Amino acid sequence: MKLFITSLCFWLSWASPALYARPLTVFAASSLTNAMNEVAAAYQKESNTKVISSYAASSALARQIASGAPADIYIAANHRWMDYLSEQRSVNNASIKPLLQNSLALIASNFTGTQPVTLKSLPSKLNNDYLAIADPDHVPAGIYTKQALQSLQLWESLKLKLARGQNVRSTLLLVERGETPYGIVYRTDAIQSQHSRIISLIPESLHQPISYPIALVANHQPEALQLYNFLFSPQARAIFTRYGFIMSEEIKADAQ
Repeated sequence: MKLFITSLCFWLSWASPALYARPLTVFAASSLTNAMNEVAAAYQKESNTKVISSYAASSALARQIASGAPADIYIAANHRWMDYLSEQRSVNNASIKPLLQNSLALIASNFTGTQPVTLKSLPSKLNNDYLAIADPDHVPAGIYTKQALQSLQLWESLKLKLARGQNVRSTLLLVERGETPYGIVYRTDAIQSQHSRIISLIPESLHQPISYPIALVANHQPEALQLYNFLFSPQARAIFTRYGFIMSEEIKADAQ
């Protein structure tokens, strides 16, 4: 019996700590779903540390973190909700950095005809239909979209013709299902869609830069720092780029 206990203690002391480590939890904007799943899988393979990713609107995730939801890393789709968590002292301010950039695209459902459409022609093209956008009151993709439409002086003529999605993924789904003929989503979501097509990219000059800041949550596990650093690695950058994301200028400078 003593020999068994001694052997067990030796095995436990020798076994990899990763076997007992709590999974690392990442809260990320829904537009990062596919790319982040692949990045997390690559990190798990390299580190033997499980990563659990939760995706939703940046606003919803920020409120959950502020309410004490267990998370280690937060990636938002704009600075508004990162600033909110910073003010709440819910993230490590020193760890806040720009990670990625994105752009907007006007898309059409595959159920919609191929007649020429532009942003400026949308009010006359919609007739009794609606334009799908993410909720402009709190979802980053919707906030950027509203800015673009306001810049083109289209907001007033379109604001009553909007189908609002809870996040950018649900917005894309409205178009893919043919529930709305047109929508505005992130370019990265549009290029992955099998049931919609890109009509045009929206000039970045029409809205604030679409930036994805990242931060360690205030009560993160120590092991989260390794994953945080991995997200800036060449391996992770290659995955993000393949999904259409743009490297932030700061990352580009570090890579040179």
